[in-house]
Formats: sequence, C-alpha cells, structure tokens
Amino acid sequence: MPTRDRSQFSVESLALLWAARESGVIDALTTTAGTAKDVADVADIDPRAARITVEALASMGFIKRVGSEYEITNRALGFLAKRDVRSIGRLPHTLDFFSLYTELPETMANGDAPSRPDEWVRNRLGAHDATDESVVRACVTAAVREAPDSTHVLDLAGGSGVFAREFVERGYDVTFVEVPETVDVVRPLLSRAGVDLVAADPTNPPVDGFDLVFVGDAFAGRNAEEAVSLVQGAYDALEPGGTAVFVDALHGQCSTATTTQRAVDALALGRGDLYGEATVLSWTESAGFSRQMTHDIPGTDLRAVVAERAVD
Repeated sequence: MPTRDRSQFSVESLALLWAARESGVIDALTTTAGTAKDVADVADIDPRAARITVEALASMGFIKRVGSEYEITNRALGFLAKRDVRSIGRLPHTLDFFSLYTELPETMANGDAPSRPDEWVRNRLGAHDATDESVVRACVTAAVREAPDSTHVLDLAGGSGVFAREFVERGYDVTFVEVPETVDVVRPLLSRAGVDLVAADPTNPPVDGFDLVFVGDAFAGRNAEEAVSLVQGAYDALEPGGTAVFVDALHGQCSTATTTQRAVDALALGRGDLYGEATVLSWTESAGFSRQMTHDIPGTDLRAVVAERAVD
C-alpha cells in the first residue's frame, strides 16, 4: 500500500523486530516473561540470543526496565491491540511484508502467491488507518473538487475506512463497500462514525445511484483483471453524470522510492503490477466512462484518476 511508511526503521531494526516476533520473543515479553532468562525459557531460544534481543528491544524503546524486570512500552502496543485498528499502527504490517520478502526468491521462481502471515488482515487495516492525516485530507479534497455538488459518496474497497471517516466529517452521506472479512473488523469504528457499511465484493458492489465514487489505494496489490473489474464496479455504482476518483501512485509518475516499494510488494505478494497512466485510462474508457483525466494530488506522491459517467 502507498500509505505504508518504513522510513523510521532501518533494515537492521526491521530484521531484529521480525526475528523477535517470529521466534516468540515478542509474545513472551507481552505475556509472562520479564527477564531475558524468562524469554529464553518461554520462547525456547538460546539464552544469549534472548539477552541480546531483549537489550536491543529496550534500546529501541519497545520495552523498559522496571526494577529487575522488563515491561512493554506504548510503542509495542501494536503487537497487542488488534480490536481497534487505530491502535495497531504501521509496524506490524511492515513486518508482515518483511516476512514475505524473505520468501522472494522462491515466490519469484514459482510465481505462486505465498501464504500470508497471521493477522495479515488486521495488520493491513492498522497500517492503512495510520495513513498520514495530511494525505487523507489531500485525497478527499482532490475528490470533492471533482464533484463539488455531490452529497452521497461511495467509498469502494475502502480498507480501514480512514477516507470514509474524513468524508463523514465533511458532511457527506457515506456508504462503504468492502469484503466481509474487512467489514467485520472495521464495523464498530465506522458504525459509530455514521458510515453505512455493506459487506460485499467491491468489484461487484450491490449498491448504486451515487454522485461520487472514491477508490483509495485503487490498484496496489491487484492483478489487472481485478483492477478492471473494480473500475467497472465503480462505473456501475454511479448515477448518470456522477464522478469516480481513483487514487494511487502511477508508474512513471511517482518517485523512485514509491516505484521500488510497489515493485517489491507486487513480487512478494505474487500479485499486482506496476500500472501506468495509459493502462489505467484504458480501463476507465473500457468501463464506459465518457471523460477521463489524471492529475497530481498536492503534497503526496499520488495521482487522482478522474472519470465521469455520461448523463443518459
């Protein structure tokens, strides 16, 4: 996802955190273990490895010494808090991807999508919800400027609902369509925010008649066939004269860092690709949109793909 940010951690830090999670060190520290010896016993790892890892985690601020034992800090809450996606943050999902990166040679050799790490869905939603507020506001602003008279918004394939909540705060009536597994996770948060939730396949939404359809992180991690179906679903959900806005980083029009992230993520997931403007506009044209254009979203590395459905 373009909203993930790995910049606060070095490769070495991510490697240590990933190893700590996969070896059971994190679980030990967040449950019963208070010392390096306890960690070694509970996680069943080498005592030297336990001591070095515990001391490194303390230096990174994930645990702190209180008396003779260690306790977790707020920085480690993302490993514990899974009910509310707002408490998870970016790190757990970043480590999920790190785990997939370790399998890259095999995935590249056989072309098969690897198994996702445990808690993948919740961690992905936590990372999505941690999208910088400035990016969320910029994306929503770009969308509403394309349809200034709209009142009913469909947030299609809306992930954590971070964009849906921004639309609600601006006074729009918002419907959110996502797969049932995602809706189950975000329902408590979005229901309280006043969002109408629909658990369904976003590529075939069972709702229509919207002035504006917004699709954030529109194409990342999707194969071309799914992306084409998503664009068609957005078209079908619009009322005549309505506007769809697809937000994503487009290949050839984003930074090298974003291109590299998209490339390695697509390889690691075994799905998705690098899609440029011409490809995406061909999808909107094929779906039946009468006018298509793209433009930068100020302050971000993203572009808005704007497509209008003709008035019948």
